[in-house]
Amino acid sequence: MSERTPLTYADAGVDIDAGNRLVDAIREPVEATRRPEVIGGLGGFGGLFELPVERYRRPVLVSGTDGVGTKLRLAIDHRRYDGIGIDLVAMCVNDVLVTGAEPLFFLDYYATARLDAAVAAPVIRSIAEGCRQAGAALIGGETAEMPGMYGAGDFDLAGFCVGVVEYEARIDGSGLTEGDTVIGLASSGPHSNGYSLIRRILETHGAGLDTPVGDATLADALLAPTRIYVNAIHALLERVDVRGMAHITGGGLAENLARVIPEHLGATLERDAWPRPPVFDWLAEAGNVSEAEMQRTFNCGIGYCVIVPSDQVAETLDVLAAAGEQAWRLGEIRRRDPHTDAVRLV
Repeated sequence: MSERTPLTYADAGVDIDAGNRLVDAIREPVEATRRPEVIGGLGGFGGLFELPVERYRRPVLVSGTDGVGTKLRLAIDHRRYDGIGIDLVAMCVNDVLVTGAEPLFFLDYYATARLDAAVAAPVIRSIAEGCRQAGAALIGGETAEMPGMYGAGDFDLAGFCVGVVEYEARIDGSGLTEGDTVIGLASSGPHSNGYSLIRRILETHGAGLDTPVGDATLADALLAPTRIYVNAIHALLERVDVRGMAHITGGGLAENLARVIPEHLGATLERDAWPRPPVFDWLAEAGNVSEAEMQRTFNCGIGYCVIVPSDQVAETLDVLAAAGEQAWRLGEIRRRDPHTDAVRLV
């Protein structure tokens, strides 16, 4: 019988030592997200977090999970890794925030064909930065090497967030009344939605990412991290009677806002109430994309909405401005004719 060369896990494409080195490389930025409720550190089988029940009469846990879609393809192709982790956190924490919850902790999943610390480390550091911005502890994650499942240099991301809100303070839109005002907060660009269309436009138009768009390049405009609204919204919740909120993601302003408005009500919004960032005009022109398609695919400059009583609009705008957010009055809540759309842009 002929002698065979012994095989190792590394021969099959999985380098356990590289995974251990990555843990060491990310330990410091992950530790910077630590909250007092975190028990233990990196390396355990599960992340431990002590729920601060003394702060609540009836705590409700709120969970969310998401990825960053095909924006990841642009980041990989152009080796722009320092913002994509912020996108991952933002897509999860902004969803949890809609209920009025405080994000408590976050976990990530990073999967690749072969682990490259030069790529993985900045990605996970950017996840930690997103957690820092959101006030959430990064208490665990998974880094998976799966040769044969991904192409060379490719990786995928998923995120998972848990928050908490007082039962009586949760926000679900049920308290909306006719005459309430819709306030929109500026996005930082397309955020993490519509990138399959964006990539198709880039392919058919042939534009390079160094193309000027407004005061930035196309690369900067398209790869700007999704804005995290946690601090601004929690400052607002302390001052204003916020009755409904919406994170503007896939489906655009109309579809996402409709999700938090009771069936007997609707919203009328003014199309010209906010300035549309130049990147959206460039996409519309370069791709010959109709206005209707733009509105249902992209956030078009509004990344988050709050609905407040009409007599608290000025205070709302003041609080958001003090928190560093640009915001505009978009329109109002109205009684809905059952034969019309829940949200109308006029």
